[in-house]
Amino acid sequence: MALSFSGPESFFAADEEAWWSAVDKALKGAAREKLTSKTDDGLAIAPLYSNRTDVSARSLRPQRGDWIVSQRIDLADLAEANAQILEDLNGGASGLDLVLDGTGTAAGRGIRVSSADDFAALYKGVQPDLIETRLDAGAQSFQVLNLFFDYLKAQKVDPANVHVTVSFDPNVDKDNGDVLIAVKEIAARCIAEGSPARFLPADGPIWHNAGASQAQELALVLASAVAHLRSLETTDLDPESWTDRISLTLVADADQFGTIAKARAMRKLWASVLKGAGLPQRPANLHMTTSRRMLTRRDPWVNLLRNTVASFAAGIGGADGVCVLPHTFAVGVPDAFARRLARNTQAMLLEESNLAKVMDPAAGSGAIEARTEQLCAAAWTLFQEIEAVGGLQTASQNGLIDQRISETKAKLEKDIARRKRPVTGVSEFPDLGEKPVSVLSAAVDTDGAWRYAESFEALRNAADAHENATGAAPSIFLASLGSLAQFTARATWIANAFAAGGLKATDAAVYGSVEEMTAAFKDSGAALACIVSSDAVYEAEAEAVAKALTAAGAKHLYLAGKPGGQEEAYRAAGVGTFVYAGCDILELLRDAHGQLGLASVEAASDQEGRA
Repeated sequence: MALSFSGPESFFAADEEAWWSAVDKALKGAAREKLTSKTDDGLAIAPLYSNRTDVSARSLRPQRGDWIVSQRIDLADLAEANAQILEDLNGGASGLDLVLDGTGTAAGRGIRVSSADDFAALYKGVQPDLIETRLDAGAQSFQVLNLFFDYLKAQKVDPANVHVTVSFDPNVDKDNGDVLIAVKEIAARCIAEGSPARFLPADGPIWHNAGASQAQELALVLASAVAHLRSLETTDLDPESWTDRISLTLVADADQFGTIAKARAMRKLWASVLKGAGLPQRPANLHMTTSRRMLTRRDPWVNLLRNTVASFAAGIGGADGVCVLPHTFAVGVPDAFARRLARNTQAMLLEESNLAKVMDPAAGSGAIEARTEQLCAAAWTLFQEIEAVGGLQTASQNGLIDQRISETKAKLEKDIARRKRPVTGVSEFPDLGEKPVSVLSAAVDTDGAWRYAESFEALRNAADAHENATGAAPSIFLASLGSLAQFTARATWIANAFAAGGLKATDAAVYGSVEEMTAAFKDSGAALACIVSSDAVYEAEAEAVAKALTAAGAKHLYLAGKPGGQEEAYRAAGVGTFVYAGCDILELLRDAHGQLGLASVEAASDQEGRA
C-alpha cells in the first residue's frame, strides 16, 4: 500500500493568542493571573513563555567532557573510609568530598585525620592526581590541607598535578577574626608547593540548610566570594590568579527549573563581580550538591526521584562537579547499595543521556531564561544590601541575614504545614506500613540543619512509639455517610491526611443506619472520628451523626470539608474541627496527638530521631 504524507502545515498548530483564548474559556471569567505562581523569593512564574531568540548559548562548563562525579566520605575509621573510597572510585566516582574530623578525636562526625600518615592510610591504593579531592574539616580545614600537602610530599606526588579544594567556608563563622592570617599562611604554602589548590570556598549549602531561598543563597555565596577576594589582597598571590583560588558551591534540589536557573545565574553574577573588581574574566568553579533539606527519613525511596531531578538540573545548569547525597542520607550513614545508586544516578545522566555533551541545553528556553534573569536581579539586590552594611561578616553580626532567612523559612514551614508544598511520602501519600531501609548507623544531626519533613516525621515517630508501647496504632474512625460515590473521594483524601501524622483511618463503609455506624465506631476502638461525605449529605445527616458519635464516646469529632454556612450548627452538634485542602494539617495533627495523649511521646520521639 502506498503511503503519502502531506507537509508540516497538516499538523495541528496554535499560536499564543489561540492558546490564551482556550485558557480564557477554561477559566470561565477568572483572571489570567490566577495561573501565575510565585517562587519562595516572590518571583512570578507565568503559565506560558515564548522561546527566546535574543540570547545565545553560554559556555557554562569551561572544561570539555563530563562533570566531576563526587562522592561524600564521612566514616570515622580510616580503613573503612579507604574501602569506601576505593569502591566509589572503582564504581565511577571521579571526585571525593571528604568530611574530616581534623582534631583527630571522636568529637565530630567525620574521618579521623591528624597526620600525613593518616592521609596515607586513607588514600591507600588511590592516585590523588587522577581525581578531585574536596576537604571539609570545619574550622580546621586549612590545617588539614597542610597535612594533605605533607602527605603528597611523602608520597612524592607533585602538588601541581593534584586538584584539591577546601569546602569549608570560613565566612559562615560570625566571629572569624583570625581568618586573614590563616588565608595569608595557606596562600604562602600553596605558592611554595606550586599547588593550584582552591582554598577559599563560598558555601551555599550552609545557607540553604538554614532555610534560605534560591536568590538568598546566590547573594550570600556572592558576598562570601567577594569577602574572599578582599582577603586575598593580604597574600602574595598575583591578583590575576585570585579567582583560581575560589570555588563556589550551590545546592541542587527538586525544583528543576529553579536549579537550572540558579546555576546559570551564578555564573552571570560572578562575571559581574569580576567586571566591577577590574579582575580578568575567569569561569566560576561551580560545585553543586543535592539538597539535604529535601531528603526524608520516611519513605526514603522517593529521595531517589528527588536526587535524579536535582542532579539532572545541576548537569543542565553547567555544574563542574556534582555530589549526590544517597537517598538514605537522612536516615543514617548510607551503605554500599545507597552509595551505588547515588553514583549511578549521575552515570546514567552522563553515559546514557549524554547531558555533558551539550554546552548550554537550556539556552533559549523562555521559562529558564526569565527565571535566570529574575534570580540575578533578586540576588544582586540582596548582595548590594549586604555590601552596603559592610559585607557578609557585618550583615551576619547585625542580624540582617538571620532575619531574611528566618522570614523565608517561616513561610516555607507554613506552606509545608498546609501542604501547599507537599512532601511526597510524608505529608502526602504516606505509607504506614513501610519497611525500614538499611544504613550503616543511625543519623546524627549535630549541625542543626533543617529538613522539610521533620515536623511531620516527629508525629510519625510519636505514633510509632505509641504503637510499640501499646501494641495498637493510633487510629481515627471514618464515619462515612451515603453511598460510595458520595464519600469515596473525601474518605481517600482524609485517610491520607491523618496518615501524615501516623493515624490509621478505618475503612470507609456504607452504613444502613446511624445505629449501625455508632456500633462500628465502638467496635473500632478509636477515640477520634471524622464525618465524611458530600456537602449535600452533610446538610441532611451530619448533625444527627455528630450527636450520635459524641454520645457513643468520641473524644473529638472532625468533618471533612469546609462547613460553609452550617458551621455554627455543626459545632453545636459536636464537630470540633473541619479538615479541608489548605488548612493547617500539621497543627491539626498535633492537636489530634494531644487528644490521644501522644504529645509527650512526640517530643521524646523527635529527640530520639535527632539522636
